[in-house]
Amino acid sequence: MSDQHDQPNPAKILETGMAFWASKTLLSAVEMGLFTELASGPRGFEELRGRMGLHERGARDFFDTLCALGFLQKTNDVYANTRDTDLFLDRKKPSYIGGLLEMANQRLYPFWGHLTEALRTGLPQSEMKSGGKSFFEALYAEPARLKHFLASMTGLSHGANMAIAKQFSFADYKTFVDVGTAQGDLAVQIALANPHLRGVGFDLPEVAPTFEEYAAATGVADRLTFAGGSFLDAPLPKADVVLMGHILHDWDLAQKKMLIAKAYDALPAGGALIIYEAIIDDARSTNAFGLMMSLNMLIETPGGFDYTGADCMAWMREAGFKGTRVEALVGPDSMVVGIK
Repeated sequence: MSDQHDQPNPAKILETGMAFWASKTLLSAVEMGLFTELASGPRGFEELRGRMGLHERGARDFFDTLCALGFLQKTNDVYANTRDTDLFLDRKKPSYIGGLLEMANQRLYPFWGHLTEALRTGLPQSEMKSGGKSFFEALYAEPARLKHFLASMTGLSHGANMAIAKQFSFADYKTFVDVGTAQGDLAVQIALANPHLRGVGFDLPEVAPTFEEYAAATGVADRLTFAGGSFLDAPLPKADVVLMGHILHDWDLAQKKMLIAKAYDALPAGGALIIYEAIIDDARSTNAFGLMMSLNMLIETPGGFDYTGADCMAWMREAGFKGTRVEALVGPDSMVVGIK
């Protein structure tokens, strides 16, 4: 007789097929500011229900579901944040990453409902579908919303940024430029871990105040400067190391190759290009997050897609880079390094 564990089991199918239940439960909690409310202290059920303005019918199921999913904890009838939700989902803390989830709730959740159409047509299902501005065009036009989003991107990338700052050997280099720097956490972490370096954050001019405020708050403003411009239109600032984090996947193949070529032109002989994001494994079989991120690029952009380490190294070699390699960072993120 075969072992019972070898028998067909629909559990994974059902879990994944209904995963939007758990996702929307968390997203609604973030939307309502539940974790921010509990950051000031635990609340009994009735008090918490009243403060959140919830109808009695679904409130207890909602809170208890969040407990079962591991986002709240409960003692008797009193609810509290977990360590993680208290740190990352309290809007009043600088570590808040909920802005990204708020965007996912407001935009990506409904857009992903049209994934089938995107797969059949190859066309974006975002605001661009109806002739509107792209997400980033609209975002950069609203300073308060932009600042909130950039801080969320820091929370998402912080672990990988710290890994790059310590894992890559910057000893033989003096300068670096972080292309598409956003709030500037990658530049900040590199500067903190490598006191001999001076760096530039390069992004659209609207990002400058957020970058400069963050650099000052982390104590490295004396070694970091901001340069405003579009990396699609302008040459990249010259530096010994060029970094692109969560940038390349937004663009089609021709634009990807153009950005790599610009990085090559900005570097001296022996200089390094570091590209990092959720690099798909070469067998395209294990990094589910990277593969789904590529589907998200299908939803969001006219030509963007994620790629394997082998893909990226081939584009680097085509641009003239000689030594190329892939190194794992944290979670689904890896970096691809090319030496000029």
